Amino acid sequence: MDYLALQNGSDIRGVAIDGEKKANLDETSVKATGRAFALWLKERLNRDTGLRVSIGRDSRLTGEKLAGWFAAGLMKEGVEVVNFNLASTPAMFMSTVREGWMFDGAVMVTASHLPFDRNGFKLFTASGGLEKADIKAILTAAAEIGADVCEEAPVEERDFISVYAADMVDFIRRSVNAENYERPLEGMHIVVDAGNGAGGFFADKVLEPLGANTAGSLFLEPDGSFPNHAPNPENAEAMKAISDAVLKNRADLGLIFDTDVDRAAAVTADGREINRNGLIALMSAIVLREHPNSVIVTDSITSTGLKEFIEGCGGVHRRFRRGYRNVINEAIRLNTEGTESHLAIETSGHGALKENYFLDDGAYLMAKLLIEAARCRTKGKGIETLIENLREPLEAKEYRIKLLCDDFAAYGKKVLEDVSTYAETKSDWRVEPENHEGIRVNVDKHGGWFLLRMSLHDPLMPLNIESDREGGVSAIAGEVYEALKCFDGLDTSIIAAGIC
Repeated sequence: MDYLALQNGSDIRGVAIDGEKKANLDETSVKATGRAFALWLKERLNRDTGLRVSIGRDSRLTGEKLAGWFAAGLMKEGVEVVNFNLASTPAMFMSTVREGWMFDGAVMVTASHLPFDRNGFKLFTASGGLEKADIKAILTAAAEIGADVCEEAPVEERDFISVYAADMVDFIRRSVNAENYERPLEGMHIVVDAGNGAGGFFADKVLEPLGANTAGSLFLEPDGSFPNHAPNPENAEAMKAISDAVLKNRADLGLIFDTDVDRAAAVTADGREINRNGLIALMSAIVLREHPNSVIVTDSITSTGLKEFIEGCGGVHRRFRRGYRNVINEAIRLNTEGTESHLAIETSGHGALKENYFLDDGAYLMAKLLIEAARCRTKGKGIETLIENLREPLEAKEYRIKLLCDDFAAYGKKVLEDVSTYAETKSDWRVEPENHEGIRVNVDKHGGWFLLRMSLHDPLMPLNIESDREGGVSAIAGEVYEALKCFDGLDTSIIAAGIC
């Protein structure tokens, strides 16, 4: 099989249940990948013996089986394995740095928000998540290992999610430092939507010990078939579910997590969603009060209003490339060079703080939000007051334009070059001078902008458009269509259909 087809950026993902596509995460490939990770660890840490690796999983139907196969591969190479069973991605990383645990490596069996038939692996050391080059090296080695037999054996099981949750409870207590130290969220009604993923622990292991009422919470039970809605804070159905739950239960706040809890979003008492630009703005406001003048690194599609908000809070906004590892690595690079950057966050909800190992941890983001909510409550205010000056666009839309040729990367690059040349002929187009992905153009006469870029992994060119005027998105789409309609290798019909 093509092991490199399992690479998805800095993650490993594939089909785990036969259906429209045949499973490529089978016993052979998973055991071989486990062996390859063990060999990679030995080389990276320059140690042949005494290595310890933790392994956990989200609620996916195939998680337990895949964890067993991966563990067998690790043990074949003499690695000691401890199984945490149901866990979150951030918790798995923390097992490499938490005092008293400090595993040499950690494995999370997850495919994030993808459909139930998919699964995969996120791999960690104490330095953080592995990079793309590391994953490629491991999968290349796995292909060479191939079908060598690895017998499964009993694995020690331990509960780490409770340790991770208890640390978060302690962090919130110390940070709020309320008169009621043990129960600083007493009197607050907070509902959680875990989407039947791994995030149900946040209700009973974090919120309830802090005194919060969690009645009316949704889908806390792990169920890898995801019967209620996609476990994804970017999904409209999922956000409607948590918004409705907040309003129905007259709750003060709603929190929603993705499957493996590395992403999250919130809902205020009036049903207002705090995600995408709103979540970035809220976290920026909190961080910039603690660390004035910090650079806030975001992905490329954030709005003009968000940039204004961050600068109004005294921060520096740096738009970078899509991809949570890209955003995090840029913040790390800035700090290494001496420029303070305390927050790296994507519109998807991946957010990482310098104070928390630059780990994209949805639960930690929500802990920071809860601390602020408790403080606001003592002043009779809601947390939404922190972002009342955020200017959101009136209209926003994303078109996903298909590339119709085999060498789609080269073709897409040529499209971007030609559109850049075309932009120079348009007197009313202002190309964004600092841009790290695709081409971003301000179209002032329609009160907005567009960003055309290549997809990170797929034969697609996403086109994001925002406008502060009614009909502005359609008008801008019409101008972009004129620039793209001559390209035979692009399916521009999706843009044409959206033009008034």
